[in-house]
Amino acid sequence: MAHFPDTPSFSGTLRPSRIEGDILDLEIEGQVPDQLAGTFHRVHPDAQFAPRFEDDQFFNGDGMVSLFRFQNGRIDFRQRYAHTDKWLLERAAGKALFGAYRNPLTDDEAVKGRIRGTANTNVLVHAGMLYAMKEDSPCLLMDPLTLESFGYTDFGGKLQSQTFCAHPKIDPVTGNLCAFSYGARGLMTTDMAYIEISPTGELVKEIPFHNQYYCMMHDFGVTEDYAVFTTMPLISNWERLEQRKPFFGFDTSMPCYMGVLPRNGDARDLRWFRTDNCFVGHVMNAFNEGTKVHIDMPVSANNSFPFFPDVNDAPFDPVAGRGYLTRWTVDMARNDDRLDRIERLVDVPDEFPRIDDRYATQAYRHGWMLILDTDKPYEGPGGAFYALTNTLGHVDLATGKRKSWWAGPQCAIQEPCFIPRSADAPEGEGYVVALVDNHVTNYSDLAIFDAQHVEDGPIARAKLPMRLRQGLHGNWADESKLAA
Repeated sequence: MAHFPDTPSFSGTLRPSRIEGDILDLEIEGQVPDQLAGTFHRVHPDAQFAPRFEDDQFFNGDGMVSLFRFQNGRIDFRQRYAHTDKWLLERAAGKALFGAYRNPLTDDEAVKGRIRGTANTNVLVHAGMLYAMKEDSPCLLMDPLTLESFGYTDFGGKLQSQTFCAHPKIDPVTGNLCAFSYGARGLMTTDMAYIEISPTGELVKEIPFHNQYYCMMHDFGVTEDYAVFTTMPLISNWERLEQRKPFFGFDTSMPCYMGVLPRNGDARDLRWFRTDNCFVGHVMNAFNEGTKVHIDMPVSANNSFPFFPDVNDAPFDPVAGRGYLTRWTVDMARNDDRLDRIERLVDVPDEFPRIDDRYATQAYRHGWMLILDTDKPYEGPGGAFYALTNTLGHVDLATGKRKSWWAGPQCAIQEPCFIPRSADAPEGEGYVVALVDNHVTNYSDLAIFDAQHVEDGPIARAKLPMRLRQGLHGNWADESKLAA
């Protein structure tokens, strides 16, 4: 008999849904632009069985992949679990066998040594496949339309790294998928690798190197010439696992680093630039102007994750944990190891930044993000960490002008995604899609916005007869990518 714990990770707005199914021709409010032809995939953690430990984390749920298929002004919906090794073993047993988040010491003896990944963090179409990813495990391959799972891949036996990141970037010039691995040679190792996968799915590059220390390496930046890594002290070690503490803890006494690796170099060409302690979030974009390398991301003065507490048990500070879109710049022509410049780009706390992906690795102008507007009222159930993502924002980095749309007192917004109006449309001309969750009525809408006028609100809503659990990341794939 299933019994999920009455904890913040499994109740209220984060109550598991575990629903697989299809809905043909979703109810539409407004009008979906006819030229939108393709898929929006996103994924959320959704444990198929109650956890072995009541204090387990939301991030430990099995990957549930959602597919919104756009064709001729209509949208179809499909949702399936990613069939990881973990999911298959537990389905056969009829119960949870894997223990606490990223802690193999808490697993049932029957699954010791098996791959613990959940494929619950990001999904992206590349080389005709849907890559389902979580950074502590290999990449899982799925069919982008049926959502059938094909299992983990090591890219024809060529990839040596044991893990694959959750935030790869597609280089619009080469078509290569640029990725990385951390804990590449095993849990708690400082081994990392920079990886490129060709447009046809072949491994073309794997550059091994070492990080400054073992820590969460969730996202990174790629420029035309460099891969850019930001290291912050959200750390872990075997002692934490033996004491069954949360896997990560934030250490305010340690410095942060920006690592810059020439994409056509090797570990000997990697340079680390040191900066003061802070928390770095998801990357909006990175680009280089000759030897000057820029990376844009939300940066906060202190830990942004209350569920990964301070290593010295300092209380969580929600104000210091608010991230602001910030640009870090280094000059590879200089000989010192300090950042050249730190520049705040927006004046509101924000997260989940996105761009027009046709400008990934390049100088760019337009960005979208979720704004954490604490001045707006909230009428949903208490304890909702994601209730603060209540506003969709657009920033024009050339003019500094910002526009925003508030979802209302009962709602939160999930990560946005940009869709170009056409393949040759100017940068930022197109649409933004994002799930809007009503925490009171328990329904979700896939909202579609004019990307240049988000302040006007959705031009259309695809209405779901349920609320999707809080997701992490997702991406758009044009119909041409599906045909490939």
